[in-house]
Parts: sequence; C-alpha cells; structure tokens
Amino acid sequence: MDWDKLRIFHAVASAGSFTHAGQMLALSQSAVSRQISALEEEITTPLFQRHARGLTLTDEGEMLYAAVSDVLTRLAQAEEALKNVREAPRGTLKVTASNGIGTYWLVPRLCKFLTEYPEIELHLVMEDRELDLAQREADLAIRMRAPVQADLIQRKLFTVHYHIYATKEYLDACGVPETFEDLARHTIIAYGETAAPEIREVNWLIEQTRRLTRPLGKGRTVRINNVTGILGAAQSGLGIAAMPDYVAAEHSELIRVLPEIPGPSFDVHLVYADALRQSKRVGAFRDFLVREAKEWRY
Repeated sequence: MDWDKLRIFHAVASAGSFTHAGQMLALSQSAVSRQISALEEEITTPLFQRHARGLTLTDEGEMLYAAVSDVLTRLAQAEEALKNVREAPRGTLKVTASNGIGTYWLVPRLCKFLTEYPEIELHLVMEDRELDLAQREADLAIRMRAPVQADLIQRKLFTVHYHIYATKEYLDACGVPETFEDLARHTIIAYGETAAPEIREVNWLIEQTRRLTRPLGKGRTVRINNVTGILGAAQSGLGIAAMPDYVAAEHSELIRVLPEIPGPSFDVHLVYADALRQSKRVGAFRDFLVREAKEWRY
C-alpha cells in the first residue's frame, strides 16, 4: 500500500471528515477524497461509512487505522532516537499554548530557556483551540485542562484562578459594586461565544449576571474573544472584567472587585505525546517549565 495514501487515511480517520483532514494536510477536500477512494479500490475494501454528519470507520478501517497509528508512533520514536544521538538538545521544538498562558506566562520566560539551550529552534503557536499532538501539529502543549487520550503524557504545572477586576477610574465614575446584585448596573466584559471549549467556564460571570434584573438603561455585556482584548478593555475603563489573577497582578491599575466572590480555577498541564518521551528537546523544555512553575507566584 502507498504510504502517502495511508498517511492521508490516518488523518481522515482522526479528523472524522475529508474537509478537516484537508486543512491539517494542506490539501483540498477533493484531493483527500480521491486518495481515500484510490486506497479503497487498491485494497478492494471500504474503509469508511459515509453519512451526512461525517465519516465513521468500518471494521476493516479500524484495523488499518490501528496498524498505521502503530507505524506512525514507531517512526516518531525512531526520529527522536536519531536526533538524540548528539548530547545537547537541539533542533526544532513546536509548542502550543492558549493566548493567555502563552502571552502572559510563557513568553516572558522563553529568553531564559533559549539562553540555556541555544541550539533549540522554538516555534510557538498561541491558539485557544487544542492542536492535535498525535498528528504532530505540535510537540508540546500547555493546556488548561487534563487530556483524556491514553497516549499523551501530562504534568500539572500550576493552578490559575479568576477574579473580577476594574480600574479605579471606572469605579469612580460608575460606582463600586458592594454586592453581586450591584453588577446588574455595570458593563461586564467577558469572553466571546467563540471561546475554545477548555475556557468556556471563564464566562461564569455572564452566566451569573444573566439572572440579575438590570435597571432600565443600565448594565450591558461586551464580549471579546481573547484575554488580551479583555485586559485592554478593562484598562481603558470600559467595564468590569473577569480575568486570571496572573494577568491582573502585572497591572497595578486594576483593582479586584468583590474579592470575596471566587471565580473558576483551572489546573494548567504540560502535555506531550508518549512517542516523544525520550526526546531531549522535549525533556529539556519540560524540566525548564516545571522549575519555572515551582518558583512562580502571582
């Protein structure tokens, strides 16, 4: 069987659709579909059941998927073994993190890491969606929830807490809320509806204030789809925002509002594929982040 077709088959099986697989592989949906049809003709066996909601593997498809997954894992392990022949960690390391963790916690520490490991070329992808580590979309991920896949290694780094913040200028102009019900009179800044699944719970403030009766002409909600925008809006005096303490702690102009009301908290995990367990680059970055997390206090 042609390896290129098998690689495309594995991507389709993982993604559950020709379109999503094409996006991962930088191929058109029609090109992916043709390759799968050619593979099915080559082995004279249907690999997918096609239906309106997507694709599911046939029994034969499940067998082939398991075999190809095993080959990909072995290839990744062989690749890492070859890269580890030299003593010093070197080569490209692709790391993904959410916009908040990436911008406000990880980036300020990267200079120290790259000074310690000058032969590592770091690629950082900051997105709130989860990249597929099994498909090697990234080597490591920093995630705000633990993974459920069995083939991923995880290590808790620290816990993120959320509270409510606003500037003194805003509070002077609009009043300081003394009870949760007082928030009905204020502008609430929160994540947009496109927030990734792992951070949806941070909109707890919207869910709670929705139940409040807002006085006529007072109170509103402004949605922004990332923490940088939320921070900027709060700094400008637009309203009251729920944001991570580690972000607000770096900005003395922000005052915690209703400090007795706890927001959600998230355990932040470092995650990577089991196939990279022996990678010196991954090990160096893992150990560095674990040290940084132990020393960090906000």
